[in-house]
Amino acid sequence: MQSVPAPTKLKISAISTASESSTSGAKEPEEPPCVHLAFVHSVLLPDGTPDVHFRNAPGAQKLRDIMLDTNIELYGPYSRALLNCGGGGTCATCMVEVIEGKELLSPRTDNEKEKLKKKPKNWRLACQTTVGDPDSRGLVVIQQLPEWKAHEWNYEKLLPSEMLSEIQSD
Repeated sequence: MQSVPAPTKLKISAISTASESSTSGAKEPEEPPCVHLAFVHSVLLPDGTPDVHFRNAPGAQKLRDIMLDTNIELYGPYSRALLNCGGGGTCATCMVEVIEGKELLSPRTDNEKEKLKKKPKNWRLACQTTVGDPDSRGLVVIQQLPEWKAHEWNYEKLLPSEMLSEIQSD
């Protein structure tokens, strides 16, 4: 039987400390890239204001996936099985209206061009629309269920700090 050597003890001591000036210049870690999204529901709140939900998402995702993953209503009356195509781009039940941020979205696909040829140019199919690239930053404002919208509304651009306070309070 071999003997097991006794564990060695380590002595750790500080050689020097970081100076105050070297740590004060350290940058805060940068927030990872994300796209801020504002979803406006087609039905007004009881006080007559639009029902707006704010979400953040990394880029390079389908708008449909972002909406479903963050519990934003997408299909309205078409949410039951067999009433929508599940993201294939063939039924056009996931139409949304892009109010702002179209530059962050992918170009219209052939499916969209076919299904939305009689609709305004800012209407998109959420299942065919990719939001940004992995390093994208910006704001996208989406009107949910635009074909069911029975009101008009206006919005004002908020500064990023104001928008973040709105997102955090939502």
